[in-house]
Amino acid sequence: MKRIESPPNWREDNYFFAGIELFSSPDFQSKIKGINEQYSYWDKIKYQKDLATTDPKIVWSAIKIYRSITRERIQFGKHRFQYSLLNPMLKAIQEFDLEFRKNVELKDTASVEDRKRHLISSIMEEAIASSQIEGAVTTRKKAKEMLRKNTKPRNKSEQMILNNYRTITHIVEIKDEPITLERLFEVHKLIANQTLEDVNDEGKYRDNNDVEVEDAIDHETVYSPPDFKEVPEIMDALFQFFNSNDEKQFIHPIVKGCIIHFIIGYIHPFVDGNGRTARALFYWYLLKNGYWLTEYLSISRLIIQTKTQYAEAFIHTELDENDLTYFINYKVKTMQLAYESLKEYLQRKANEKKQLINFTKIKGINERQALIINWLFEEPDQILSVKEIENRFNVANQTARTDLTGLESLGYLELVELNKKSKGFCKSERFDELLKAQLTTK
Repeated sequence: MKRIESPPNWREDNYFFAGIELFSSPDFQSKIKGINEQYSYWDKIKYQKDLATTDPKIVWSAIKIYRSITRERIQFGKHRFQYSLLNPMLKAIQEFDLEFRKNVELKDTASVEDRKRHLISSIMEEAIASSQIEGAVTTRKKAKEMLRKNTKPRNKSEQMILNNYRTITHIVEIKDEPITLERLFEVHKLIANQTLEDVNDEGKYRDNNDVEVEDAIDHETVYSPPDFKEVPEIMDALFQFFNSNDEKQFIHPIVKGCIIHFIIGYIHPFVDGNGRTARALFYWYLLKNGYWLTEYLSISRLIIQTKTQYAEAFIHTELDENDLTYFINYKVKTMQLAYESLKEYLQRKANEKKQLINFTKIKGINERQALIINWLFEEPDQILSVKEIENRFNVANQTARTDLTGLESLGYLELVELNKKSKGFCKSERFDELLKAQLTTK
């Protein structure tokens, strides 16, 4: 990523007073709202050509004056932050709230089995993507196969993904609980398990300042987090922020979740695993506040696709007087994209279910077995294990075994030796013939 230029000091007399004059001009007033709603950083503002001055530092000063009027302020320890609620941001949050309320019907009417399958798949997607953001190198297909078959991780990348999967599953279980130091350390232990150089760094705050954020190209330091001695005080303030609802200063839960995410990244309380912890706490906070749809959103998968913007949102905030608006704006947009992706996924599954209905009509099989037939119909080369079926459907081992052996006895599956210890089930030679006979007689 190209190194980001720090903005000029907009309070310098030469620019500040000229900025006030520009801010007061009718021409600027007619354009400032639209410009500000994009919330561009200095590196974009300095090339703004349609304002009544040629000096970009004066333009920046005028824009900062405008932003200072509309901002909210918040503090953690001695560290002060600010943010503005932009109209596009508020519109997106309102639409998300409306969609959430509308989809309460989905929560109530969708079958328990469907919801379990969607949830397991979403947690896997989030676990894989959140790890890939931090450098895990593997394909989604291989990672999902590892999780579904419950095989032992072969390397650090797979260990990170397994850790994330276990962490998110754990958070779903404790989502209604308040955060405490003990719970935070428990989450970090799950995230960091067997991935740190020193196992003693799992589930404890860092005790040094050897943590820096570097530019990816020239490796120059672009950000240094607070002194490690400050970490307990700032984190205690974050716990209070997470657990309480201040009636005097209402902050929308989505905005608050974004702030929590950023503050963990800003503090860097751990030697490693800070990004994964930050995303996990964002996930936890929204679930805690009733946003159950978050369970089905793979936000990290969208972050991977916009990884540069994700990093810039952090750095812009840090370089521009801890202005959280950059990060909140990015995160809300990412949530919108994740929700659109979820709707596309649900529509795709609805279309698949229409096809599945034909398979459920096959005599002597249940809905899970119909799904297994559908998987093999779409991906004929799959080899399924009992453990994979157990994990995919969240059922008991014996139930998974019965489903597979039942399909074997009906002729749809064949038992194959994978190695001396394990066996699997694959599509039988008679699979297509049996399926065609069943479907043509309906």
